[in-house]
Amino acid sequence: MLGRLRNMTSIYLVNDENVLLLYRQGGRVVNNVWTGSAGGHFEENELNDAKACVLREMQEELGITEDDIEGLSLRYITLRRTKEEVRQNYYFFARLKQDCDLISNERILKWFPMNELHELEMPYTAKFVIEHYLKKGKYTSEMYVGVADGDKVDFIQFPAYS
Repeated sequence: MLGRLRNMTSIYLVNDENVLLLYRQGGRVVNNVWTGSAGGHFEENELNDAKACVLREMQEELGITEDDIEGLSLRYITLRRTKEEVRQNYYFFARLKQDCDLISNERILKWFPMNELHELEMPYTAKFVIEHYLKKGKYTSEMYVGVADGDKVDFIQFPAYS
């Protein structure tokens, strides 16, 4: 293992019982799958600020700002060791303040009913995050940490300590 890290963020925008997803094509790491509404790699100045990264990605990819959403919350952090690197993903959830037609410069955006998400092709840890969110996460405000073992992602609640 070379000890390389790949830090990425993703945000899932929700509206009632629907989730906005992006079909990403031509990406360096994520390609031809449904991903969060916006997301990407940390810039050097964001390495200690996942929120700054996800807000920048949201602005770049969807043209919206923090003023257009409410309830922004980091809900999941996942770790996966692959291809000589450790991939850390920070998954945020938020609600749009009002209905609007969003357009992405990254590819296709589409609202999906939450009960259809299990049918979609998604990046490895994202699939498990969505599965956990639908079963447990959407009913709480807790943060969870997940570690991938090759067959699944095991989640535990991530409590805050004083």
